[in-house]
Amino acid sequence: MDSTSSRPEDLLLDAARRGDVPALKELLATGLDANATTDKGFTLLTLVCYGDHLAAARFLLEAGADPNLQDASGNTALMGVSFKGNVEIARLLMQHGANLDLQNSTGGTALMFAVQFGRNNMVQLLLEAGANKDIADARGYTARGLAVQQGNDEALSQLE
Repeated sequence: MDSTSSRPEDLLLDAARRGDVPALKELLATGLDANATTDKGFTLLTLVCYGDHLAAARFLLEAGADPNLQDASGNTALMGVSFKGNVEIARLLMQHGANLDLQNSTGGTALMFAVQFGRNNMVQLLLEAGANKDIADARGYTARGLAVQQGNDEALSQLE
C-alpha cells in the first residue's frame, strides 16, 4: 500500500499503524468502519495493538472494534500483544471481551504465543484470567509442551 494514498480506507489503516487517535477519530466520523481490515486481513485493532498504541486501542474498542476478529491467519489482537508482551493492552482487550482461547490457523493461542516468546508476565496474566492451558495446536503442543520445547522454565512452573 502506498502511504501517500489519499483513499480514506488507506488513511485509516495508516492512522492505525501510527496509533494516531485524532486521525482515527476524524476518519471514523466519516462513516468508516472500526472493524476495517487491510488487504491481508489485519484489523485496525490488531495494527494498533501490535504497535503498542494503548490510547488508539482504547479509542477503537470504545468505537466498536471487535477484539475477537481474526486476520487471514486467524490471529487476534490479543495474540499480537501476547507475542509483544504488552500487559496493559492485553488487560484492556480482556476488559472488552477478548476471547482468551481463540485459536489461529495453526491452533496457536495467545497463551502459546506468550510462552513461545518468553513473555512470562503475559503468561501469568492470561493464566490468572482463565486461559485454557490444555489446548493443543496443530502439532499437538500445549502451552506446557511449548515451554519445554523453548526451555522456558519460568513459564513451565507457571503452567504446573
